[in-house]
Amino acid sequence: MTTSAGSRRHLPTSPFNRPAPDAEPIERYDVGDRVSHDQFGLGRVLAVEGDNAAVFVDFAGRQGRILSPFTKLAKL
Repeated sequence: MTTSAGSRRHLPTSPFNRPAPDAEPIERYDVGDRVSHDQFGLGRVLAVEGDNAAVFVDFAGRQGRILSPFTKLAKL
């Protein structure tokens, strides 16, 4: 049993015809911003690398470099 690709019909209400949702915009951080990290807790941004490619954060004496996308980091 073979069917040609030209004979297929796609329903306009099909969930496969919907465009992909837009990606959430990457949050921008500035030096001095207060942030919260899921694992490290509260901190303050010390430096921003490149065009927000990474941020250096001081978490109560422990410094860390967090890379973009910042899924576990939230601006307060």
